[in-house]
Amino acid sequence: MEIWINPACSKCRAATAALDDSGTPYTVRRYLDDPPTADELTDVLARLNLDPWHIARMNEKPAAALRDLPRDEAHRADWVAALVADPILIQRPIITSDDGTTAIARDPETLSRFLRP
Repeated sequence: MEIWINPACSKCRAATAALDDSGTPYTVRRYLDDPPTADELTDVLARLNLDPWHIARMNEKPAAALRDLPRDEAHRADWVAALVADPILIQRPIITSDDGTTAIARDPETLSRFLRP
């Protein structure tokens, strides 16, 4: 299992604490220090069944450049490129289990799907 985190994010800290408490093994990817490639992000988006604008953190300062970018298939690659260039724009934490199940685990219900019983 891999979790993409920003250590400054309270939701990320809560997720890793819950994984630790449950004894669930995982690997941390500090995605601000080790940004995903366009291919990696595209793969995660496919597993999430989401478009890149659905995982964009539009309240971040770099998001200003995206405000006028259309949210359509013709501009999908532009969105992916923007998220890869400024990974602070990627919603977090993103967890991918060994079976490929992937989710943005910001709430306890979603996170619980990845915890050992």
